[in-house]
Amino acid sequence: MALALLAGAFAAAAAQTSPHWTVDAVVEQMDRAAAGFRTLTADLEHSKYTDVVKDTSVETGRIFVRRDEKMRIEILKPDPRTILRSGDTLFVFTPKIKRVEEYDLGKSRAMVDQYVLLGFGTRGEDLKKSYLLTVLGEAPLDNRKTVLLELTPKSEKVRSQISKIQMWVDQTSWIPVQQKFFETGSGDYFIFHYTNLVLNSKIGNGRFKPDWPKGVTRIKPRG
Repeated sequence: MALALLAGAFAAAAAQTSPHWTVDAVVEQMDRAAAGFRTLTADLEHSKYTDVVKDTSVETGRIFVRRDEKMRIEILKPDPRTILRSGDTLFVFTPKIKRVEEYDLGKSRAMVDQYVLLGFGTRGEDLKKSYLLTVLGEAPLDNRKTVLLELTPKSEKVRSQISKIQMWVDQTSWIPVQQKFFETGSGDYFIFHYTNLVLNSKIGNGRFKPDWPKGVTRIKPRG
C-alpha cells in the first residue's frame, strides 16, 4: 500500500510539472517556426541498425538546408560522400571512386522528402495532411526539452517502406533535433541526430552548386 501511495504521489507531481502537449498545440508551434525558417546548418550523425545481424553503423558529417528546396549533406566519416539536392535533382558524389550519381526525383520527390527536410521549415498543418500524428510526450535529448512525435504515413506507397517515424522536436526552436525511421517489414531503423544547430544564417548559392572535381564519372541510375 505504501509503495502504491508513493507511486501515486510521484505521478501527481509529474503531471503538475510536465505540460500536456496536444497535437494541435505542437502543430501551432511548428507553424510559427516554419513561417520564420530560412536556413539551417548542423552537425549530423546518421546511424543505421540492421536487425538480422544486430549491427549498427554510424557516419557523421554536416547538413545545410535552405528554404528554397536546397539541401547538402557532407558525410565526412568513415567514408566521405556528398548528397546534394536542388529542386527535383539529387546528386550523390563519392570521391573514393570518383563517381557522381544523378537522380531525377520526379514523382519520387515526396518520398525523398520523407527522409530529409522533414520538419525543417515544414508547417505542422502540412504534416497533418501526410501523417497521422501522435504526441508520445516530453523526451529530454542533448539537454534540450523536446516533444516526441510519432508520425504514421497516410500514403500506402510511403508506408510500404517506412511504417512510422519518431521525431524529437526542440521546444525552443520547434525544429527537429532527431528523427527515427522504422523500416516496414523488419526490425531495421535509421536515425538522423542533429547537434550544433544554427538557424537562419546566410548560406550562399555556391554551397548548392554541383561543382565536382575533373575526371569524375557521371551516371544516371534508373529508378
